[in-house]
Amino acid sequence: MKLNEAVAKRIAELCKERGLTQYGLSQKSGVPQSTLSTVMNCRFPSMKLHVIYEICEGLEISLKEFYDSPLFDRENIFD
Repeated sequence: MKLNEAVAKRIAELCKERGLTQYGLSQKSGVPQSTLSTVMNCRFPSMKLHVIYEICEGLEISLKEFYDSPLFDRENIFD
């Protein structure tokens, strides 16, 4: 899978675990809902790290925790 797809899947996993919608994550993270929608729908090839950082802040996790997923294992990314 592409890296942007892995990021979208990871955000969806974490939101599901926490019972958060995109709107709820937007409120907690300060990332506009339109930006989250763009990320979740993989409508752009890359994103700035600060957006992922803000999402992590809203999820109350570290960047390390975000990327600590099999989704980001080298064999799963073909970007």
